[in-house]
Amino acid sequence: MTHDYELRAAGPADLDGARSVMLDTFYHDLGYGYRPEWHADVIDLEGVYLRDPRHGLFVAVHSGQVVATTAVRAAGPKSPSHPAWLAERYPDRHTAQLFRVYVRPEHRRRGLGRGLVELARAFVANTPGYGYLYLHTDTRVPGAEAFWRSLAAEVHDDRDSDAHAFQTVHFEIP
Repeated sequence: MTHDYELRAAGPADLDGARSVMLDTFYHDLGYGYRPEWHADVIDLEGVYLRDPRHGLFVAVHSGQVVATTAVRAAGPKSPSHPAWLAERYPDRHTAQLFRVYVRPEHRRRGLGRGLVELARAFVANTPGYGYLYLHTDTRVPGAEAFWRSLAAEVHDDRDSDAHAFQTVHFEIP
């Protein structure tokens, strides 16, 4: 299904397009817009993802345009806002966390998210020091929970206790 798309590690020429996908997702899909306390990496994609060998940014390109993204950072969940036991289970130095798994609406249902997650998973498997591939998702995003359940194992369902009123479920990918 991804035959009209190139899935690859991002380079400098992809950063503006990747940033656009991310910002559009914050404003249009997630509905809360850019939040510097959560999204500072989006402003400095090159510094965060391209200059650190333990971090990665992956894109899907269609007709010369970035239409989907996935990122990896050496970072576990933070407490607060997530439960302290999760932060202990997934320490920063041993945890690769998936971030920014976004696909433009008109390009969804073509295997791009799955393909980019697989690139990220291979990157993590080949990067020394990682013991875990962790992520969390807000289940109010249409399709997010079913997508992650098809790829990952649930670690904790935080929907009843989430202090930020998100409907968060935490996952680990083998």
